[in-house]
Amino acid sequence: MDKVERLISIIMILLKKEIVSATQFAQLFQVSKRTILRDMETLSLANIPIYSINGVHGGYGILEEYKVDKRLLSSSDLENILTALSGFEKILISEEVETTIKKIEAMVSPLSLKNSIQLSFYDWEGRSEILQTLKLCQQAILMRRLVSFDYIDKNGATTNRTVEPYQLHFSETSWYLKGFCLQRMGYRTFKLSRIDRLDMDEKTFKPREYLLEQELGTAYQPQLVAIKALISPAVKDQFIERYGRKSIENYNSEYLLATIDIPHNSTGFQFLASFGTNLEVVEPKSYVDDFRNYLNKMIEKYL
Repeated sequence: MDKVERLISIIMILLKKEIVSATQFAQLFQVSKRTILRDMETLSLANIPIYSINGVHGGYGILEEYKVDKRLLSSSDLENILTALSGFEKILISEEVETTIKKIEAMVSPLSLKNSIQLSFYDWEGRSEILQTLKLCQQAILMRRLVSFDYIDKNGATTNRTVEPYQLHFSETSWYLKGFCLQRMGYRTFKLSRIDRLDMDEKTFKPREYLLEQELGTAYQPQLVAIKALISPAVKDQFIERYGRKSIENYNSEYLLATIDIPHNSTGFQFLASFGTNLEVVEPKSYVDDFRNYLNKMIEKYL
C-alpha cells in the first residue's frame, strides 16, 4: 500500500472511530509508529483536523464537525458490501481486498453487524501458490502491458505465449486469464494453474475494443448436449443448485430423471463421474457410449 492509500485509509477509520492509537495504526498498515506520526503530520498540514490525546488510552482522533454524513450508504448497505468482500477475500487472498474490508469495517458499528450471511470456500494450499501470477496478471491488465509465459495444456505439452491480457475470471474453483494470443492471433482463455515463467513485458498494447466485448463474452463456450440421466435423491440438491428444479422429474421409487445440458467432452464426463453410483446416463446413446468408454479407461488404470 502506498502512502496516499494509507492516508485515505487513516481518514476513513478516524471518521468512524473516536480514538485510534499509533500502535493500532502501525499494526494495521504494517509500518512503524514513526511512519504513522509522519502521516498524522501530513494530514494536519493538509488541513485535516486531526488531534492527539496523550496517555495509556490515548491516540489520534478527528474533529466531530468534520465527520461525513453517511446517509448515502445505510448500515445495511455497508454490511452487504462487507459480506461480499469477505467472500471475495477467500478466493483472491489479496492485501488490497483485506485493506478495503478494514475500511468498510471502520464505517460500520460492530454492534450493527448481524452476520446473517456467511460465505465459506475451501482453503486450498494451491490457491495461495498462484497469488503472484494473479497479481502480475492484474497489474498487466491495468497497465496495458503484454505478458509472456509458458503454457502447459491438459496433455502436458508446453508452448510459449505472448498475450494481450484483458480480464481475470474466477469460475467455480479456478482462476483464468482471458486475452488475445499473438501466437494464435485470436482470443484465448488460460488457466492460471497451467501458466509458468510468467513475465510482464515492457511493451504496451492498444486494446482491440471493437471485438473485445463480443469475443470475451462468447469465446470458449463448449458445445453442449442435452442428456437424460437417472439420479439418486441423495444428489438431487446438487442438480437443483446447478440446473434448477425444472431439470428434475419423478421417475420411480428409486430414481429421479434429470434432463441437463452438458459438454460432450472430458469436462462433462468428469463432472458426471463425480456422482459415482448415484447417476446413470440413459440418453442419447452416442453420449452413453462415449461416457462408458471414458469410465472404462479409468477402470483400466486399476486393473
